[in-house]
Amino acid sequence: EISSLSENDILVLRLDLTDRSSHEAATNSVLKHFGKIDVLVNNGGRSQRSLFVDTNLDVYNAIIELNYLGTISLTKYVLNHMIQRKKGKIVTVSSVMGIMGAPLATGYCASKHALQGFFNSLRTELTDYPEISIINICPGPVQSKIIQNVFTENLAKSLETSGDQSHKMPTDRCCQLTLVSMANDLKEAWISDHPYLAVCYLWQYAPTWAWWLMNRMGKRRIQNFKSGVVSASQSP
Repeated sequence: EISSLSENDILVLRLDLTDRSSHEAATNSVLKHFGKIDVLVNNGGRSQRSLFVDTNLDVYNAIIELNYLGTISLTKYVLNHMIQRKKGKIVTVSSVMGIMGAPLATGYCASKHALQGFFNSLRTELTDYPEISIINICPGPVQSKIIQNVFTENLAKSLETSGDQSHKMPTDRCCQLTLVSMANDLKEAWISDHPYLAVCYLWQYAPTWAWWLMNRMGKRRIQNFKSGVVSASQSP
């Protein structure tokens, strides 16, 4: 199928979520080019692979700056425009880690829990604007480069091995389900295969069982991590 898009229909801007002073100008550049913003998809962030007891606090600061504060900063400027129009969609890629807790990802989980709490609260402040949708997308393991760019115990260190990703949900499948969620204005969507999806339901509806299960799984995962055999397959 041949696209009907022209060059004027596409604008690509470099953006640093941690450079919050640039977010207003970036928003204004988009508005100048297109005249409006219909949808904002917040999809910037980094994950983590390290034990809390071994991790510098600088890492936690960096995770919150990027995953949480960077996201709500950009949202603030775009939302101001959407409020003027009384219309728009703000879609945030959270994670199943925004619903559950897991070892080796305390900072990442914290940042995703923060996003969940923020956007669920923001939605309650926008009841006068029924055509502004707040949509939280919670993917499980998806094939991407996120595992290659994770935070470790210090900011200068990268993960030595990224492991096999073949078991994860294909990227295009996750995108398709995200678009379906957006089109139907779902407030929250869990996009994952089993067993991760089953664990989400357990965490939501039977948390005592979830805590027991995660302790058993977590112990094995930490042992694997310490012995150097941690892989991408062991976490979303």
